[in-house]
Amino acid sequence: MILKAELHCHIEGAAAPDLVERQAQKYGADVSGFIADGAFIWHDFTSFLAAYDAAANLFRDENDYARLAEHYLTSLAREGAIYAEFFTSPDHAERAGLSPAAYTAGLAEGMRRAKAKTGIESRMIVTGVRHFGVESVEAAARFATRCGEPLVTGFGMAGEERFGQAEDYVRAFEIAREAKLGITVHAGEFGGWESVQDALDHLKPARIGHGVRAVENAELVRRIAQEGIVLECCPGSNVALNVFDGFDNHPFPRLLAAGCKVTLSSDDPPYFATSLAREYDFARQHFGLDAKALNAITRTAIEAAFVDKKTKAALLARLPAMK
Repeated sequence: MILKAELHCHIEGAAAPDLVERQAQKYGADVSGFIADGAFIWHDFTSFLAAYDAAANLFRDENDYARLAEHYLTSLAREGAIYAEFFTSPDHAERAGLSPAAYTAGLAEGMRRAKAKTGIESRMIVTGVRHFGVESVEAAARFATRCGEPLVTGFGMAGEERFGQAEDYVRAFEIAREAKLGITVHAGEFGGWESVQDALDHLKPARIGHGVRAVENAELVRRIAQEGIVLECCPGSNVALNVFDGFDNHPFPRLLAAGCKVTLSSDDPPYFATSLAREYDFARQHFGLDAKALNAITRTAIEAAFVDKKTKAALLARLPAMK
């Protein structure tokens, strides 16, 4: 089994249908509008978001979130993952009636349980939601820096890439950077290559969530490679959401060949009929990556992880030696 690492997954979007159904039973909710035959139902981006929000609304207290994190990380470990980072959303917590602190504490408890059971290391990246506006994203950054949870090691921004301008959010990222949090930002999915360039120019992330539309601008691809920016690629998600019309047209191989640092992640796995293991299988089947190349992808992810040097060294020591 190839050891794996994941850098890009939204924790609410990682809730498997069977877990959501159990949560629905707990709260007496009806899931027939968005789950059928053990799978989420959606047909476009709008209905995907509706299903996502309906499922997320069934996680309402610390124990629910502990169960979610434990379930997700344990499943990853079964697929050969030794490390995972996931995005958290204080805004989702508050909409569910839970404080960001309680939400984060619940997730941390689940992370610790999963590590005790399987050995998997994991960390959280607090995200602001871009289309909720500047003040909301800055509030998320302040929470990330003050929450006091050692498993929170990064800050990012998700949401509608085409909303506002990257420069509007500079202060949020300065707050996070001053606290020595790792920095990532969603760009280059629906926003086009321009959103990647704007993120690099104004927000100065170490990593870009998705970033695949950068392929539309050769100069930008060269810049990404030269600056060592890591792209958190999610091919299964991109194809499911029609960012690209098939794996044959996905730019992952071209970005890798151009010298970009690329990784593989699952984004919102049960919604896109994928998993971290399937992403690695997609790369083998469609992009021609052999075991050596896949191990190199995992190494890139761990080298880019928002984790302390001692833990990173221990993780890297578990990987096959590069030859």
